[in-house]
Amino acid sequence: MYAIVDIETTGGHASANGITEIAICIHDGSKIIKRFESLVNPQRDIPVYIRALTGITNEMVQNAPLFKDIAHEVFQLLHGKIFVAHNVNFDFSFLRYHLSQAGYELQCNKLCTVRLGRKIMPGFPSYSLGKLCTQLGIINNSRHRAMGDAEATATLFSLYLERDGTGHITKALKQNSREQVLPPNLPKADIEQLPYTPGVYYFHDSKGKVIYVGKAKNIRKRVCSHFTGNNPGPQRQEFLRNIHNITYQICGTELIAFVLEAVEIKRLWPKYNRSLKRFEHAYALYDYVDQRGYVRLAIDKHRKYQQPLYTCNTLYEGYGLVNRLIEEFELCPKLCFIQKNNAVCNSIHAENCACCGGMSADDYNAKVNAAVDSLNEALPTFAIRDEGRTHDEHSCILIEKGRFYGMGYISHYFNADNVQQLKNHLTPYPGNDYIRNMVAGYASRYPERKLIFS
Repeated sequence: MYAIVDIETTGGHASANGITEIAICIHDGSKIIKRFESLVNPQRDIPVYIRALTGITNEMVQNAPLFKDIAHEVFQLLHGKIFVAHNVNFDFSFLRYHLSQAGYELQCNKLCTVRLGRKIMPGFPSYSLGKLCTQLGIINNSRHRAMGDAEATATLFSLYLERDGTGHITKALKQNSREQVLPPNLPKADIEQLPYTPGVYYFHDSKGKVIYVGKAKNIRKRVCSHFTGNNPGPQRQEFLRNIHNITYQICGTELIAFVLEAVEIKRLWPKYNRSLKRFEHAYALYDYVDQRGYVRLAIDKHRKYQQPLYTCNTLYEGYGLVNRLIEEFELCPKLCFIQKNNAVCNSIHAENCACCGGMSADDYNAKVNAAVDSLNEALPTFAIRDEGRTHDEHSCILIEKGRFYGMGYISHYFNADNVQQLKNHLTPYPGNDYIRNMVAGYASRYPERKLIFS
């Protein structure tokens, strides 16, 4: 027995929107045997564009029942049935969420008439309900109203049942199929071709544009995890509807995948990636020459287009670094913007300090240069040599003077004892401190995979 469902709502995600109308057609496999429909008071304003689309106004639902008042009847109609809808995950997520708010837990097998249409009746230019009905001659006199769309979907589903000579509906309902949890526009073949290896995967929209980049220890398992559950949170339904294709890059290790993901997010700026877009160190150490010719060191906010001497996450960390350089190299705290009052300089040189003119610019700058050189010398050059994509290669990531240089794959027999020779085999990538810190942390956990160059 099938429950063919259509709902109208105030918006695109369940947790922040209400249902304004619901229709359920109980289908026995050949015809509709029972109908249920009701307007619903969503207890919130219906946006003007939705009023224009559906014709359902605030006045129409003002005296309609709340969803909790019809929840028991809706649950009884759906319970034990196969839940069928056009773009099933949208309708199912709304009803499951609002039923749970009323104390009912909906568990149903699902069928999506968008996905079934692509398999049973391939070749149509569009599988939207309106265009599909027009192409097949299905009359719907109440488009964008729940019962009109539910009955049109029921007629469409009857056609599928008649023409499903290869058993696509039966296959979709098998316990291990899980096809109905996939986004409506994503071919199952895209999932079936995913490998069980570390790598980076890309979700593409209908125009081929990358809208999400992810990394994984196991690409297929991680991709499928995006589609499990029925999270009613904001943007999830929009996100799923926009996934039309998946591509991927196999990586030798999870670390390579992590680094490549960070690089690709910066390169492609996908719509649905957020966390790594925002990552930037907040502060940095800069140097400049003042009007008297003295080199000044200063901690300031990180500037995107200015090369810093050093980067740090917090102002406290930056001041700690500068104080260490002042003490170790006898620098002036006033010229380093640590001492900001008008009192006598509290350096060991006091009245003979550079800030008072007691030390020449050449002599003081030599101290600053020595401090900067110490920072550069402290920045390590090393590589991580690890597993490759095949048995006859290794993956390799190079950090040169504390900065991420690039990565790639080298022969199992390649002797990586020379930085310049190694760089010829690697692909340079733009780096950032997130990547540098990630690679450094990995090196500290797995020192046996670290190559240090003299």
